[in-house]
Amino acid sequence: MDNSASQSSAHLRVLLADDHPVVRSGIRGELSRQTDIEVVGEASNGDEALRLAERLRPDVLVLDISMPGLKATQVLQRLQAIEGAPRVLILTAYGDVESIRGMLQAGAVGYLLKDEDLSVIVDGVRAVARGRPWFSPAVARNLAASSTEIESDSSVASERLSLREEEVLRLLARGWSNDQIAQTLHISERTVRYHLGNIYGKLGVNGRGEAIAWAVGHGLADLK
Repeated sequence: MDNSASQSSAHLRVLLADDHPVVRSGIRGELSRQTDIEVVGEASNGDEALRLAERLRPDVLVLDISMPGLKATQVLQRLQAIEGAPRVLILTAYGDVESIRGMLQAGAVGYLLKDEDLSVIVDGVRAVARGRPWFSPAVARNLAASSTEIESDSSVASERLSLREEEVLRLLARGWSNDQIAQTLHISERTVRYHLGNIYGKLGVNGRGEAIAWAVGHGLADLK
């Protein structure tokens, strides 16, 4: 279903993808009450979500994990090939570490559980639109606990981050690019990549998304 009528006061364009009409209706109602957000379309399966994302070019795609058609990971992967692809906020009932890691590795920026208050979803949409990570507290805790378990089994992962690595991680958790981090810390992008490699190894994580989630779970991320 395409709700592409524009609102002159809207700044953030959002596409909702969930196979439950009641869920979409509740989220659409809350988002539509915001003066800075416009819901431009709705999808009930993975194929439709990808098609509408390509055609409508929203700023944010709110994506459920469990829908008919293309799997959420496939949607995320195919979006990577689209210029100006939307940032993705996962909204799901699944809070297990395997699902969270899979979505973050595929490129999701935020991950919320469906039991969150609607106002939190609104905040998540705004944050993700700016490239800022946004997680349910339970999601951050689960990932932090998972990382802690990995650390306990690895002498390398259990090493403390250096002060510089902690600085890089804090900026990463703000959704900053390598170039932005390099400019802020007055170092080269190559050095940023070097620090990120060390961070991933010490934390036992697989990429930016998981490192950000670890930072959130351990209180190293300023998400305000």
